[in-house]
Amino acid sequence: MTKFVKKSELKNDWYEIDATNAVVGRLATIITKIIRGKNKTSYTPHMDHGDFVVVKNIEQIKFTGKKFQNKKYYKHTGYPGGIKETTPEKLFKKKPEEALKLAVKRMLPGGPLAKKQLTKLKIYSGSTHPHSSQNPKTIDISKLNNKNLVRN
Repeated sequence: MTKFVKKSELKNDWYEIDATNAVVGRLATIITKIIRGKNKTSYTPHMDHGDFVVVKNIEQIKFTGKKFQNKKYYKHTGYPGGIKETTPEKLFKKKPEEALKLAVKRMLPGGPLAKKQLTKLKIYSGSTHPHSSQNPKTIDISKLNNKNLVRN
């Protein structure tokens, strides 16, 4: 018999990840699993079991290969001929946290639950953040990185 967890029984933890020299896609998969709650045994796809994730040092994140200059992000304004494109290089100059947020957002399933889960992602430039009072657990992702990273 399957045991379903009630909303009152859910407990959200806080995790802290240092994005220094982390690859965007690999970091996004780790974050997506945590904010969806797939790392817990009580995971149910229709409920929000996820934990909060604080990512710091986002300005030091890496892209593999030549993706930093060649990758394109598209969005459409809704008007005819209203397609806009940008690269991670241009995006980093305006908002360095947006590249990781887009990667995580596109790994989540669409819908209201995904929008709620995306609010559990907190991204900051620099090594300080206002969530230290929640005592986040540190996740070391340095062992997942490649040796041949290119950026700049």
